[in-house]
Amino acid sequence: MLYNKLIHTYKTKKLKKTITLFLLTCFFTIQTISLNTINATPNISAQSAILIEASTGRIIYSKNADEKNYPASTTKIITLIVALENGNLEDIVTVSQKAAFTEGSSLGLDVDEKLPMIDLLYGIMLLSGNDASEAVAEHISGSSEKFAELMNQKAKSLGIKNTHFANPHGLHNDNHYTTATDLARITAYSYKNPLFTHIISTIKRDMPYRPKEGDREIYNKNRLLYYYDGANGVKTGYTDTAGHCLVAGAKQNNLQLISVVFNSETVWEDSEALLNYGFQEIKPYQIFKKEDTVDEIKIFLGSSSNVKVSTTKDIIIPTLTENEKNEISIKKDLPSFMFGSVKKGEKLGTLTITTKNKETITSDLISTEEVKSIFSFGYISDIFSLAFSKITRIFT
Repeated sequence: MLYNKLIHTYKTKKLKKTITLFLLTCFFTIQTISLNTINATPNISAQSAILIEASTGRIIYSKNADEKNYPASTTKIITLIVALENGNLEDIVTVSQKAAFTEGSSLGLDVDEKLPMIDLLYGIMLLSGNDASEAVAEHISGSSEKFAELMNQKAKSLGIKNTHFANPHGLHNDNHYTTATDLARITAYSYKNPLFTHIISTIKRDMPYRPKEGDREIYNKNRLLYYYDGANGVKTGYTDTAGHCLVAGAKQNNLQLISVVFNSETVWEDSEALLNYGFQEIKPYQIFKKEDTVDEIKIFLGSSSNVKVSTTKDIIIPTLTENEKNEISIKKDLPSFMFGSVKKGEKLGTLTITTKNKETITSDLISTEEVKSIFSFGYISDIFSLAFSKITRIFT
């Protein structure tokens, strides 16, 4: 299988150079988009698909995106973020008999085997371990059914309305479904978690193999990570009923794109075509750089008469046309003035950027410097020290 060839290549000493040469030979033969048609709307085989820009949720491409589908193992995207938000990564998880014998893709966990939670999370996302998914769900919630309730609560909190989860692994259940739109939104939310992003973009992980000696070497099943420029996630999936599914992510020029394809005959080619299309169509427009001065606030009774405020991150809007740059609304929610002291890095307000299509990006606005109250001991001490210094110079 092509996946096995990729893993074999990765294990060689030459790593990046070998991977590049190997993939230039193998993958260029399966490209479905010619240079002459790269800007054309992708013609994909997937029954349902979507491509979005993650920070704003802007839809770049859509095909039956609100149609209900069985997500198979792409379910594990929400399994991971729910586990990260509700579990303790330092916990040791004991594998139950039910977990060890969960059907489908597996890490080969043994009954009563004990593993750190964090290792199981890597096993869920890299090797798509259904046994690991079941073990984590049972550890956090007592049962996979109760864990599914947490999954549904998380989806609801994100405004997801056409999705219902019945288990943490994605094995077929008539009451376990989602849409391309919903899963893309869940994934975009999850990308905000740095550990989520790190796990899904990891190619190889050594896991302890207990009670046996040695480690398990696990490799990510997501082929795009091995050759696609900027690929950084996220999850494969397959069941007989769902067909081949893939949620793919890639970041180029500070733009994070997410594609979702369900029931595709050419899942890798479809996903690559969508990402190529997105990066050709969408251009980044930087409004503010992190720590740029956005505004100033008047300070009364302080060591300074004003304080500068900045964003906590780069503010980049994905644009399709030059005209869109002139149709961006910038709203700063800041006090007109403040009294006394301000700490450096203190949150003072919020910045909201809204595009013509009502897509929004928000950022906290923080102080870039410290301002002391004129009544504080530190400020009074500074004044006396300065005065004493000047007097000393006069008489010496």
